Amino acid sequence: MLAFRRQTVSRPVARLGALLLPALLLSGCFGDQSVLPPQPADGELAPRLSTFQRASDREHLRLLAAFGGEYRAPNARAQLNEVVARLVKAGEGQIGSYEITILNSPAVNAFALPNGRLYVTRGLLALANDTSEIASVLAHEIAHVTARHAVERAEAEAESALVTQVVTQVLNDPAAGASVQAGSKLSLARFSRQQELIADQISVRNIARAGYDPYGAGRFLAALGRNTSFRNSGQGQSGSEKRLDILSSHPSTPERVAAVTASARQIGAPGLGERDAARWLAAIDGIAYGDDPSDGVVRGRRYLNSTLRITFAAPDGFDLEAARDMVIGVSGNGAQALRFDSVTLKPGQTLESYVASGWIDGVETGPVEKLDLDGQPAVLASGKGTDWTFRLAAIQAGNRVYRFILAARGSSDPERPMRAVLDSFRILTPAEAQATKPLQLRIVSPSEGDTPATLAGRMATQERAFDLFLLLNGLDRNSKLTPGQRYKIVAE
Repeated sequence: MLAFRRQTVSRPVARLGALLLPALLLSGCFGDQSVLPPQPADGELAPRLSTFQRASDREHLRLLAAFGGEYRAPNARAQLNEVVARLVKAGEGQIGSYEITILNSPAVNAFALPNGRLYVTRGLLALANDTSEIASVLAHEIAHVTARHAVERAEAEAESALVTQVVTQVLNDPAAGASVQAGSKLSLARFSRQQELIADQISVRNIARAGYDPYGAGRFLAALGRNTSFRNSGQGQSGSEKRLDILSSHPSTPERVAAVTASARQIGAPGLGERDAARWLAAIDGIAYGDDPSDGVVRGRRYLNSTLRITFAAPDGFDLEAARDMVIGVSGNGAQALRFDSVTLKPGQTLESYVASGWIDGVETGPVEKLDLDGQPAVLASGKGTDWTFRLAAIQAGNRVYRFILAARGSSDPERPMRAVLDSFRILTPAEAQATKPLQLRIVSPSEGDTPATLAGRMATQERAFDLFLLLNGLDRNSKLTPGQRYKIVAE
């Protein structure tokens, strides 16, 4: 399963209930953490798990809710089904049968339930570059099931219900749910370092038996490492810096790449097995890329939400990350952080009383100033915590309240950047809301004279377009385009 990387936050900020978590970063089982709920010791392997079937059906619905629902991509789904069918056939009856769901999430992630349901996000589909890479992902998840790793990790009845507990908490707590969605971030169970390496080795052997290039596993793991570095560097962090102890019990990406490459070499030299990049790229041509407009999208420093019909811009130098009903932003130097979300006022409650009531634990608020923003009543207040100084703002639209929290490390008052955010806030017209559409992954053939830089130039809506183009296509900075080959770009 793909694992989740979070950025660390100081103790005062953590008390805000994940208020200032900068964009949570993920990599995966193919990174570092699995989300396979434990199986009972006497249970059968997928798909005949009658003890868990009913519970797994419930978890399926809850996972859909937590990860944006099912994403309909018939071409990609057909390709995934074909890959699994080949893995099952090559497994000589030891693998079982599986059902695949594509999740409507930009996160790069994949996981499985013990009844044979496999999940991959559209973000993961966009990162893979050929069928052998996607086969390695599916084979890895299946390996965790067939090797009964979850059984080995099971610890009493509470842990056997881990999926239900975590997802229920996510769905019952809007703030926690948004935090989970923001980082792509449903953490259900972790496998040990040894189990991850075993699943990697099993997957290499299985994809080779199915006729795929066994070196695809190493290429995709390397892509995951580059994806993490890309996201970390966008937050002003070192790409190699570990963000949380959560990764300490898992093998690092270079270690896993080395291990799967060694396993592939035991099978044969590079060049054996199917890659079929053209077929895979054709299958993912046109899938949505990045945020879903119904949850809100980020365009540079601007956030737009077609469901809420609102937009605002972050202060200069901020990076934004959108989630379900939440936006989190961090300044380039990490000294300031922004959070946006919404709540519903209680009957008879005013904006002034709401802000003054201490909506953030441990923060003492100052005088409340009344404002008018794009025709909407609003209030602004200052706040002081142990190590942070805050500006708090609330904008009312009917019984809904849009909340902004801007925190600055130390004693400096972030009033000016907060007023800039509020000045940028406005209600979208119905036409503007309807025009806010998801970006798409497009597969293009380069023209004569094209270079990685010129193709990246066609992704004008993307921050760090050149680096993103290299990431999506598995290229380094000195790479040249190959005649006749097709490439991914992100377009409106």
